[in-house]
Amino acid sequence: MTASPSIANGSTRPRAVQFADWRITQPDKEQSSPQPVETAEPAVDLVAAAEAAAIRARSEAEVEKARILAEAEAEAIRTKAAEEARKLALANNRNERKEAEEQAASEARIAEHNRRREDADRAREEAAQTAEKKKHAAEAGEAEQAKAEDKWSDYARGFYIVCAIVALPVQVAAFYDPNALWLMAAPLMLEGGAWVVLKGAAAAVAARRPHWHYRLIAWLLAFIAAAINLWHGLNAFDPATAIATAFASVAGPGVWDLHEHGRIRKRDGALTRRERRAKRKTERAEAARLAAEAKQRAADAKVAREAAEKARTELRETRQREFPEVWKEAVKIGAALGKEPDDSAVWPRAYRNIEGTDPGESITSISSRRAAEKRVEAALTGTPVSTLSKTTNAQRAIQTPRSGYKPNPPRRTKGDTPRYNRAAGRAHADLLRTRNARQKDAS
Repeated sequence: MTASPSIANGSTRPRAVQFADWRITQPDKEQSSPQPVETAEPAVDLVAAAEAAAIRARSEAEVEKARILAEAEAEAIRTKAAEEARKLALANNRNERKEAEEQAASEARIAEHNRRREDADRAREEAAQTAEKKKHAAEAGEAEQAKAEDKWSDYARGFYIVCAIVALPVQVAAFYDPNALWLMAAPLMLEGGAWVVLKGAAAAVAARRPHWHYRLIAWLLAFIAAAINLWHGLNAFDPATAIATAFASVAGPGVWDLHEHGRIRKRDGALTRRERRAKRKTERAEAARLAAEAKQRAADAKVAREAAEKARTELRETRQREFPEVWKEAVKIGAALGKEPDDSAVWPRAYRNIEGTDPGESITSISSRRAAEKRVEAALTGTPVSTLSKTTNAQRAIQTPRSGYKPNPPRRTKGDTPRYNRAAGRAHADLLRTRNARQKDAS
């Protein structure tokens, strides 16, 4: 049996119970009231404590940093969400305004289209009504004119008959002979002949044939009848009867001839005296207007020529003052070609011979423009101008060396291509960072 120590952890171990000691025993004094025993305190490790404190501090700092980052991220998310909501609201408002404006514009276009269509319909209706009124007025005028012409024709015919009735008795008395009664038909021949010839003139007018000879014969017969009436009236009757019957012999054919003359004028579209006078007045006004316009055009052309000559003189002086060498070259070329130095075919050629560029360009302007373009590109990409020029020059070189041997398929080996310039990579990285930052700021 293994013996146990009598003292463990600073206390006295009780005595082991033996098999024969089955009786109630009193506890030992030492066991009933043990006395505390002083123990040696362990040594403190300051380095470990410091490391533990540092670890705790770092942990707390990391936790605090994580908390702050989480709060900042949450705040950023909330801010971004609020900004996106604001942008979305603005976009919605903008879209609503745009839709409202488009709707209003569409309604305005529809209203304008309807208004124009209504105006066009109204104009067509008014034009149709005006045309209808003009047509009715023209028809009424034509009807009235036809009615007046019919009346005029009837009146002229009736007047001719009345004049013949007045003139025939004196003529019959002039040809009366008891032994030759057949001579009494002569007056009928004269008066009837004039009527028949005038009817022939009317037929010629309707057929658009010459009619002057018909009218001449009718007037000749009328004057013969008038002479007979005048001679016999003066001898057998009184002067009043002679003059009246002579006038009747002329008046009847004359009035009818006036009727036919009006028909001829209407057929030929001849103008009246008033119309001819108005036409001459209009022609004189048009001629005066054309003369005034021609005079004004001549004056404007003169002013334009003077202005062009003045501008050309000023341009010549400016070119001589600003480009003396080019002007000398232009004088030489113009003398060779037989043209002026400032001619459009001479000056560009002289300018190119001296300056090497087209007019308006120079070495200074080209250099300044290229430098400005590089500065603009640098401002847009955020890359220095020198880096841009180096990068551009580096990428211009041929990357694969030329060789006479060309295997099929081509075989690549290590080092057969020069390495890219590192400035190109940096410029590309700067470009990407600038673009990403700009996109992030825009979002």
